[in-house]
Amino acid sequence: MTETPQRNSPDSGSGKSSLSKRGGGDPGTRGRTTIADGVVEKIAGMAARDVVGVHAMGSGLSRTFGAVRDRVPGGGKSVTRGVKAEVGESQAALDLEIVVDYGVAISDVARDVRQNVVAAVERMTGLEVVEVNIAVSDVKLPDEDDDEDDGDQSRVQ
Repeated sequence: MTETPQRNSPDSGSGKSSLSKRGGGDPGTRGRTTIADGVVEKIAGMAARDVVGVHAMGSGLSRTFGAVRDRVPGGGKSVTRGVKAEVGESQAALDLEIVVDYGVAISDVARDVRQNVVAAVERMTGLEVVEVNIAVSDVKLPDEDDDEDDGDQSRVQ
């Protein structure tokens, strides 16, 4: 005696389509998504710059090199200047170096930067931000020029 195997058609049985049985779950959960450190650095850099009281990002040396790079055609502004990210499978840690405007409460600016960066990175990436370390490397005085390479002109001509 020979048995004929029966195949379920989409309409037979439980009423579920055969597509849901093949893949094993919601299509949105199949596979892996990886997020590069640079992506998180860009998001964090943009979020930090949005905070009132943040004048610039990065140390004096990196800002000087950045100013040179900005003048080179095609160089563009570096959004990631002053930002370092370590990204794991589900978490991220960030180190930011900022320059604040003179007269602002540094602790308030740091708190606001931290809140803005955590909110932006978690919303856009789904990663848990475990820490945001902030180093204030300088204070922008009202009478200082933004171009740091012009400061040596008065000494030697």
